[in-house]
Amino acid sequence: MSKTDLEIQDMNGCTALSFAARSGKKIAEFLVKENPQLPTIPNKQGYIPIVGASASGDKDLTKYLYSVTDKELLSPDGGKNGPRLLNYTIIGKMFDISLDLLRKYPSLAVTKDSSQGTPILILSNEPSAFFSGTGLGFWQCLIYHRIKINEHSSSNDVSSSDDVRIPVPPQEQNEEKNIKMQTFSGLRALDLMLLKFSGIKQIYDLKLIHTHSLAFLERMCEHIASLNRKESAAGQVYDAFFQATKNGMEEFVVAMLKARPHLIYIIDKNKRTLFMCAVEHRQEKIFSIFCSIVAWKHRFNSIDNQGNNCLHIAGMLAPESQLARISGAALQMQRELQWFKEVQGIVPEWCKKARNKDGEIPSDVFTKSHKKLAKQGEEWMKATASSSSVVGSLIITVMFAAIFTVPGGNKQDIGFPIFLGKKSFMVFLISDAISLFTASISVLMFLGILTSRYAEEDFYKSLPQKLILGLSALFISIVTMMVTFSSALIIMLQGRLSVILPIILLAALPVTLFMFLQFPLLVEIFISTYRPGILVKTKNLWH
Repeated sequence: MSKTDLEIQDMNGCTALSFAARSGKKIAEFLVKENPQLPTIPNKQGYIPIVGASASGDKDLTKYLYSVTDKELLSPDGGKNGPRLLNYTIIGKMFDISLDLLRKYPSLAVTKDSSQGTPILILSNEPSAFFSGTGLGFWQCLIYHRIKINEHSSSNDVSSSDDVRIPVPPQEQNEEKNIKMQTFSGLRALDLMLLKFSGIKQIYDLKLIHTHSLAFLERMCEHIASLNRKESAAGQVYDAFFQATKNGMEEFVVAMLKARPHLIYIIDKNKRTLFMCAVEHRQEKIFSIFCSIVAWKHRFNSIDNQGNNCLHIAGMLAPESQLARISGAALQMQRELQWFKEVQGIVPEWCKKARNKDGEIPSDVFTKSHKKLAKQGEEWMKATASSSSVVGSLIITVMFAAIFTVPGGNKQDIGFPIFLGKKSFMVFLISDAISLFTASISVLMFLGILTSRYAEEDFYKSLPQKLILGLSALFISIVTMMVTFSSALIIMLQGRLSVILPIILLAALPVTLFMFLQFPLLVEIFISTYRPGILVKTKNLWH
């Protein structure tokens, strides 16, 4: 086909490259090689092929088309391709392309796209682009912080690519060197496979994205710092800052405040301040950042257009997206109480008795908005206590009977157990007693939960503490019950390890199942109840 043939457009103005931009890199490379002008031909909507490639989320294809596309077409003066491409690369986490494009045209940061908004607003809706929005577990965080990213790293590196590039030795090299190269290549392939299987590679790729996104955010803030208020409003800077606050994007909030400190004073259409926004959406780290700014303290006096102060906002029910992160309605209720009490402790005294336009003080707002959640919390607590108390009662019954039917029986003349002198028999007696007592404690705690009054204040400390003690005692009773069973088995079979060991391993299954099913809940309740508070240290973020 000739170059002219390749420029043929269909009824929508799409060339062959426009379709290739949504299907694969190889075809695009062949087409561009035959006709280098193809990347510059727009469709009837005015979009060039790279925009379609970025919309499909194909990173390799987008990078290739970016390298062969005339950058003048992506400038703010070159039409709508630049803002749309920048938005798509932000959504697709292609921040290396976003950063390069923003370096060339900084004003793209606040150039509005016809349908999606400005890039800064798009970025404020992508919390997963930063570490604060990833929700990694403990071990993943440990690996994440140990990984070092080179400033010049890109996703084209061998270490971050799915393809293993193996250097081919020249033919004149001797056979020994060929064997070494093949061995090295095999080990390299195995190494990459192990990294991918263990999840380390995924964490590396994630940190690489976060490194690029932070660099992109810094470059964006450099341009925003030069804007006046009118330009900031037109570029949706204020909207983006509120959205980042709602999404809990610490890095975004801190970078923006450093670039434009006056942003701390902005209010939304409902006359709510950023502090109110952080409280409303239960973003404790953003809340802590604002609290650490001394000049912000007088903003606690603000009132929205419904007459609500900050404590009224804390009394309202949290968004479903935030409540869904907490297990169980009772813990959700506890978390809401913690928020209300934390805000209550820092606002001026008049806020606690101030009435909104509906004539309600903050405590009235809390009771009214959390009535349904309190009922759900009561049902959740009772269901958990009922099911757990049944297990505890069964353990009490079994352990009480076991102490009077000891293995081997008793001596007829004096009534003492036959194996009283054995160490394994003492283990049997002690573990049986511990299991019986701890099961009794757990049942009493669960009974206390079932007979509780379920007032709002009970969800704060009383009920969670009873549940912690009940579940902990139940766990200990199950473990010691299995120890009792194992020690009785050892006494009866007298050293027949081929039978004893498999049965003991099977006895460990109930303990393991309990740990997987109930132990995470126990840990979550413990952390939720005894955590230091909503306010967290912000020194590392702010300074």
